[in-house]
Amino acid sequence: MQYSNPIEEKRALNHWDRFPATTYRVLAHLNNEFMASLHALTTIEGLQADAGLHGGGWHLHGRGGKLNVHLDYSLHPKLQLERRLNLIVYLTSGWDPAWGGALGLWSHDAEATGPKDLVKAVDCRFNRAVIFDTTHAWHGLPDPIACPEGVYRKSIATYYLTPARESAATRGKALFAPHGEQAQDESVLDLIRQRSDVATAPKTYRSK
Repeated sequence: MQYSNPIEEKRALNHWDRFPATTYRVLAHLNNEFMASLHALTTIEGLQADAGLHGGGWHLHGRGGKLNVHLDYSLHPKLQLERRLNLIVYLTSGWDPAWGGALGLWSHDAEATGPKDLVKAVDCRFNRAVIFDTTHAWHGLPDPIACPEGVYRKSIATYYLTPARESAATRGKALFAPHGEQAQDESVLDLIRQRSDVATAPKTYRSK
């Protein structure tokens, strides 16, 4: 998938048959043996991996890459299970934090249904793993990355689900927040509305 629009500039791949052997084995481990460690760490009952890697797999950001702050989907559009946890592993050796690309985690503003305060910025360090609760954690890297041409912010991601709780939101797609002056740009606000709707979201990016 290639995402190229005002709220996201990135590439992604989640097709198991296209992964080389090492990636295939790592994701298989994260979706199987690793589950016991994840449960011990989080104590969340009923966790299961999304074997279909919906939204997961390889993620790649080059120079100018970005991802507006967003809340991930809540209910899996195929399984109707609740998405609870994200696991991201960074794969770029020698990344300079001055290039940007840190993963920001924002608190939730219930009144505005948007991000409130930046709580943590996690630098993109090789082999660092980040695990966080997706149910109310706004996250992203909204400022364009300034890495040299030919250098990429590379990561793999997988997600973990449970049966939907009564309190679960009903989002089937990510909900994005406008960044900076985008809040006054009606075309960006319309894009965000389309991107958050299961029916219209595919029109906002293209498959390769």
